[in-house]
Amino acid sequence: MRVRHVLALACAACVLAVLPAFAEGTIKIGFPIPLSGPAALYGVPILKGAQMAVADLNAKGGVLGRKLELLPRDSKASADEAVRLARELIIKDNADFLAGTLTSAEAPAVSTIAKENKIVFIAPSAKTASLTAPANLHPYIFRFASNTTTEGQAGAIIMSKWKDIKKVATIAPDYAYGRDAIASFVAEIKKLRPDIAIVDQQWPKLGEPDFTAFITAQMSKQPDAVFCDLYGGDFVTFVKQAMPLGYFTAIHNRLADGGEVGAVDVTEPLGANYPFGIWSDAYDPVIWPGHEPAAHKAWVQEMKDSLKSPYGSGWAIQGYSVILALAAGIEKAGSTNSDKVSKALVGLTFDTPAGKRSFNANHDADTGEFWGEMVKDPKYPFAIIKDPTYYNPEPVAVTD
Repeated sequence: MRVRHVLALACAACVLAVLPAFAEGTIKIGFPIPLSGPAALYGVPILKGAQMAVADLNAKGGVLGRKLELLPRDSKASADEAVRLARELIIKDNADFLAGTLTSAEAPAVSTIAKENKIVFIAPSAKTASLTAPANLHPYIFRFASNTTTEGQAGAIIMSKWKDIKKVATIAPDYAYGRDAIASFVAEIKKLRPDIAIVDQQWPKLGEPDFTAFITAQMSKQPDAVFCDLYGGDFVTFVKQAMPLGYFTAIHNRLADGGEVGAVDVTEPLGANYPFGIWSDAYDPVIWPGHEPAAHKAWVQEMKDSLKSPYGSGWAIQGYSVILALAAGIEKAGSTNSDKVSKALVGLTFDTPAGKRSFNANHDADTGEFWGEMVKDPKYPFAIIKDPTYYNPEPVAVTD
């Protein structure tokens, strides 16, 4: 009996030796994100990417020997709801950190809560330049996404090369993201092409169900090209309503959209109804002809398996990378104290599936966008980005 007891203890020790050893208490990350409505087209894959990162890190032993725990909540793309959830996550659920939110209405609102509670918050997708502008910057807000300055300038650089256009129109959602991106585009296109006139600007609300009035009003001004910042489900609705009215035909598909509508999350549901020939961007092209990093290939396969999707998502990388960034900050700080983690994040360089990224002194990661013409490919039943080109935010420039 004694021999059996000793053998049993030895076997138990062997099993424990191959399992991750976690210290008591998880590191809780509150994650408000749109999981319903049009914005869920991006929100859901961002969350799934974050869940993948948590699973990967926990499988390797967690962070500082502690397991990560993600606390997702549906923000419904509402700033008020995101604020309510952020407070609840901190006070009721004892979240150690905040990540998530999607829109440029949600993130600034949650940033205020992070400042009040002195808790690090990393936004994976909100682009409004005001989020980390000097007037709003505080020790606890960080952004992994690109910003509206980069987006507007990139669109202007692309459009400035379309030599036969003189009249340009814009259309974007009527809130911080759309207003800031369009302002950046207009300022840059006037520098690059002073011969171009802005002949029309349309401002539908976020989540607009009927774009008909905006489409017909814009067509009446007969623009040669359009800079668009509709995104997610709004862009899908817009395209379905604009196609029958001849909107894209009228401008010969000379439209640039900075709302990541080059991502497979948008191109796949539109399929053959996508306006081929427009230019757009994605954080992750996923389908990456040619110069794809080796690490990215492995990531894409893992993502497809995790999402149970044959084509994956161009947005999952944002959620995945935010968790990697936060984990790297915690490791560097050697603590989950937000003041220490905040200091550790500034200037920190960390790995992502698309390469290394770093947070600068303004708490923005050097995250750019992959742009290209949206084309047909016989291998896929939807549009893909032809020769994805990376636009680097500081300074805005075309790089390999």
